[in-house]
Amino acid sequence: MATRWGDIPDEFVRDGVRRRGFGNDDALLVMNELTPGMKLAPHVHETFDQIAYIVSGTATYHVDGVGHDVGPGSLILIPAGQQHYIEPTGSEPVLNLDVFGPARQDLIHLLDWMKDR
Repeated sequence: MATRWGDIPDEFVRDGVRRRGFGNDDALLVMNELTPGMKLAPHVHETFDQIAYIVSGTATYHVDGVGHDVGPGSLILIPAGQQHYIEPTGSEPVLNLDVFGPARQDLIHLLDWMKDR
């Protein structure tokens, strides 16, 4: 299957945050669009690691109490059990691509659009 991110339906997460998904049960890509001024949401994933890739925009990505300044091309590894959150710092939205393998079951619904293709 081939598509473009802009052709994938997105979902509202909270004010300032929208996301789209692509993948299967073994690997899930989640593109997050994060608006400057969004409500921050520190959280922890106890059972899996996360890889984040910054596609566009600038932000501080906080992992385990350390802030990392990130921009286009930046990669962040977030080990299981470490609190993390992203904070946009510029005037433009941040596109942040998260990679999960296997797919997160709480986000597998993002792939429902693929079932009819």
